Amino acid sequence: MASSVPGPLALPDSRWNLSTYWGRVRHCAEISDPSMLFTTDADLQRARGIISSYRNGELKSTTSEFWNAKRQLDSTVHPDTGETVLLPFRMSCCVLSNLVVTAGMLTPNLGTMGTLFWQWANQSVNVAVNSANANKSHPMSMSQLATNYTAAVTASCGVAIGLNKVVPKLKGIKPHTRLILGRLVPFAAVVTAGVVNVFLMRGNEIKKGISVYDQEGQELGKSKRAAMMAVGETALSRVINATPIMVIPPLLLVRLQRGLLRGKSLGWQTAANLGIIAATSFTVLPLALAVFPQRQAIHLNRLERELRGDHDEHELVYFNRGM
Repeated sequence: MASSVPGPLALPDSRWNLSTYWGRVRHCAEISDPSMLFTTDADLQRARGIISSYRNGELKSTTSEFWNAKRQLDSTVHPDTGETVLLPFRMSCCVLSNLVVTAGMLTPNLGTMGTLFWQWANQSVNVAVNSANANKSHPMSMSQLATNYTAAVTASCGVAIGLNKVVPKLKGIKPHTRLILGRLVPFAAVVTAGVVNVFLMRGNEIKKGISVYDQEGQELGKSKRAAMMAVGETALSRVINATPIMVIPPLLLVRLQRGLLRGKSLGWQTAANLGIIAATSFTVLPLALAVFPQRQAIHLNRLERELRGDHDEHELVYFNRGM
């Protein structure tokens, strides 16, 4: 993010009003815009120069060039480290990175091996995205990463396989209802494992705390309470994001298979599935990301007493929530 560029002057958070939900939606639509994937190293270097000029008082106003530079950095660079996030794991690539995996999970009648493969693939992508975008106050070791990854995959596959065995045995329900429940098994697995995934991958933050900053960007210290809020909100946003993507497409596909797609080949059905998932994902991602601010504000009196020092306990301080 642009905040990783140093300078004595504070940056405006966005051209939009981030204190409102719709302001955050418009902001998140910008940083998740797939066109940002075409940002080059030269573009980033130029963007850093523009932001640096503003933070050092050389650029006096927020021009369209300034906002474009900030948008490029916000969608490409990690706010804590200033390093470029690997392309497949940027928020601007989220829909494209998950499209094939989501379509695979929502494919009807996968069988045990197919279910295991796609749940594993989905959790692998999730772990990579979580790790790449997590708050970097406490980097995770490779052994911790491997342990947490294994736990997330186990949770995902366990829920999916377990429900696939339970749903066909349910009694007293209509065949159509059983069909719908079967199509929603991936949703239950993804939501359960997604929450487990976030808490496991970012457990270090909860144990040790994350960096908290004053209004001038000076670090006040580490806060476990801020970390718990950051990780909890991120987990909830993953549930909010997954719900329409994992619910709307399978329900629509069931309806289409009884009408427009009836008798059509597997190729047509797969294309329709991908199209529905892509349309839903592009629409929903900014709405989900905007539920909680990326740069979260909190009153100092809600955090640990040792962070207060000479500051007013009612002062607003800030932390990076991570994604």
